[in-house]
Amino acid sequence: MRVRRHSAALVLVALLGCRSAAAGPEGGGLRVLFVGNSLTSANDLPRMLEEVAASGGDTIRASAVVAPGTALIDHANGATNALAVIRRGGWDVVVLQQGPTWPGVCLDTLVLATRIFDRAIRGAGARPALYMVWPAASALDYFDGVRQSYETAAGAVDGVLLPAGVAWREAWRAYPAMPLYGSDDFHPSRVGTYLAALVMYERLTGRDARALPARPVLGGRPLDLPDEAVRLLQQAAHAANAKYETRSTKASESRTAAERSAQDDRRWCCSLLSAPCSLLTPTS
Repeated sequence: MRVRRHSAALVLVALLGCRSAAAGPEGGGLRVLFVGNSLTSANDLPRMLEEVAASGGDTIRASAVVAPGTALIDHANGATNALAVIRRGGWDVVVLQQGPTWPGVCLDTLVLATRIFDRAIRGAGARPALYMVWPAASALDYFDGVRQSYETAAGAVDGVLLPAGVAWREAWRAYPAMPLYGSDDFHPSRVGTYLAALVMYERLTGRDARALPARPVLGGRPLDLPDEAVRLLQQAAHAANAKYETRSTKASESRTAAERSAQDDRRWCCSLLSAPCSLLTPTS
């Protein structure tokens, strides 16, 4: 059986607060495991989520298994030990993330991988969450396609949708110059990661992001934005989450589409940038 694997040198397991993801987070609070790639590791999103929660008086303990340029199907097929880490337990939520994925064979693979992870996640007593990202700045027309793909994957497993990409668009509607992209116009800036963390904090805890401090300190450094801009980001996160309070993604339609995808004999893997896919036979 041919399975594409990334070399061990490319695999990065994030160690947060000297806690290994393999061992699970210690102590109380909401225990969150991230499985993803450099869109999660950029600016250390798991750590930032912990800090955002702490600023609101809440506790989130996060760990991560991430590898650059890795899709969820790669994780599922052994590019990392993500499935083993999930099965060891100790998690409340497992956040799944890959690159910007639009409808087609790449969506088929996202749904397939999400289903594989869902079995392990549910078996460990946790719930899956899909971290919806964004396209590169050169492909903004694909925003809706990326949104639809992550909605479909979340609906396929009755998972939590974390609509960070939607929040990015909400922020730009209010302030088009908001610096959400990093220098490569694909990975997030610290501001972009902060906005994603706001979405996750509100969605996972049920708290209102608008009640958080207007002067966040992240990684020992203040966010370089005026108070008004921070409030705008908090409002954007809240507005994005509000769109999904009543499960407006039409879950039944999403499940039907996912079931059709799961029956498709094609087994494809998409790269971080949705480059041409390569044939792959997945394993569970």
